[in-house]
Amino acid sequence: MASAGIGSAPHMCWELFRSMAGIEMLHVPYRGGGPALSDLLGGQVQAYMPTLVSAIEHIRTGKFRTLAVTAASRASVLPDIPTLSEFVPGYDATIWWGIAAPKNTPTDILQKLNTEVNMGLANPALKSRIAELGDSAFASSREEFARIIAEDTTKWASVIRAAGLKAE
Repeated sequence: MASAGIGSAPHMCWELFRSMAGIEMLHVPYRGGGPALSDLLGGQVQAYMPTLVSAIEHIRTGKFRTLAVTAASRASVLPDIPTLSEFVPGYDATIWWGIAAPKNTPTDILQKLNTEVNMGLANPALKSRIAELGDSAFASSREEFARIIAEDTTKWASVIRAAGLKAE
């Protein structure tokens, strides 16, 4: 099982799957997703959980077989590909990106930044491009984003502790 490195998102997705499914495989950490994806395509490793954005063109061209997506719901660009939760109930591993500001940034600036980012994410052209890459944009309030960060921190800290992972 390839990963983009110890503690990378693909590694964490794998550790969650491994613990929930009760399976073992040799973990092969790479120095980034590119080399891991290359070795998957070259047959050097048997499995990898890449980000959909990095793998979508390989999926579309049939260069490798996609077994499942890690999100709780099917990807709109791959509606025929099942979710892992269809085989391992409760499995949900998504990767998200956000924008942060320094701790002491004034509230009015934070609110303006949040408003502008949410307006950008509502742009149909941007939403369409993000969807083409196999992802989805979601706008949220600062409070909602803080809740997501707190929940994911708790979830992934539990996975890290259960796997006994240590920083390199």
